Amino acid sequence: MRSLRVLVLEDHCFQRSIAVSMLHQLGCETVLEASGGAQALQLLEHFGPVDVALCDLRMEGMDGLAFIQQATDAGLIGSVIICSSLESELRRSVAKVVKLTGMRVLGDMSKPLRMDTLQSLLCELDEQPTSALALISVLELPSEHEVRHGLENNQFVAYYQPKFLLRNGAPQGLEVLARWDHPERGVLSPAVFMPVLQRCGLLNELFLALFEQGLRLQAEMRQQDQQISLAFNLDTTQLTNPELVPCIEAMLRAHAVPSNLVTFELTETGLIDAPASSLETLVRLRMLGCGLSIDDFGAGFSSLERLCDLPFTEMKLDATFVRSLHQSRCLAIVKSTLALAAALKMTLVVEGIETAAQYHELLSLGCVTGQGYWYSRPKSYVDIKAWLLGSGTKYTELSSSY
Repeated sequence: MRSLRVLVLEDHCFQRSIAVSMLHQLGCETVLEASGGAQALQLLEHFGPVDVALCDLRMEGMDGLAFIQQATDAGLIGSVIICSSLESELRRSVAKVVKLTGMRVLGDMSKPLRMDTLQSLLCELDEQPTSALALISVLELPSEHEVRHGLENNQFVAYYQPKFLLRNGAPQGLEVLARWDHPERGVLSPAVFMPVLQRCGLLNELFLALFEQGLRLQAEMRQQDQQISLAFNLDTTQLTNPELVPCIEAMLRAHAVPSNLVTFELTETGLIDAPASSLETLVRLRMLGCGLSIDDFGAGFSSLERLCDLPFTEMKLDATFVRSLHQSRCLAIVKSTLALAAALKMTLVVEGIETAAQYHELLSLGCVTGQGYWYSRPKSYVDIKAWLLGSGTKYTELSSSY
């Protein structure tokens, strides 16, 4: 695990000293400590941002939640670990509130602290920038001119993350993800460019570029006697475009790709307030033969009415529940979602499987299809093609009513 800058916010002196000692043993470069929210803000303003704040919640004066909100607004913390003696359900509710502000929550811990749990949560930062300052720098948004230039010069490329059968590891489809192969800054994640694309109305241009690349991959794999299903992300704002469905239909025909090998994923939150024209587009996509998936199911304040109104074929359970399988309420939600998907004859894909323990627990619960870093990280076109051809197993399609 790389060196980190960490703040410990804990009003109990003994608990604070234990946390500080553990963090030093884990190799953290800098550990700041504060007994209250106001003091913590002063430390950060003086010493600069930290990668992660280990926060208690219930304190005199400014509580942990108020501190997180102010530190987030000021850009002083990169992520949060909640550490509290409050019951697990309440800690999870606080984590949900914090996530809605845009702050990354690595997890929550009860007291007393456990070294192995703390180490596991901190290890999640290994793929992130080395400090909060670096995080802010990396996420510095490009200009509209840069983004348009990148689109015009085919710098936006598709990466592919497999879905898989839990029982035997057979690949069950690929989700198409956007990356920017920037000539100077390297491969950039959507967090860097998506806000600009949304603000400038360029989502359709990005989608069409990725759709074209994905269809080309399908056509090339068909020449190798493999049929692959691809899932593409759509924003609900794109559904109001009357040319979307005709364009998709024309591109499918041009590449001779069957429509039942294409699924469109839409986030649950965006569907709640979608206008009638958007819902009509979804119906037309299903009439075309494409699949429809509710992405991040359970992450927003879901409207189950949408499951009745629209012909969805798949739901993707948000990774939040996988990370919290040890909590009884999250476990109950996973079980009930499995039952709901079965009753509605929908495929359930469990997102965010990152450890062998999560995999085995989900398998024992009866989960069928999953996705996550434990199985495979997103891969470039060259890597995914080599992976599919070299996996030693013929690709197996999702069993569905497409």
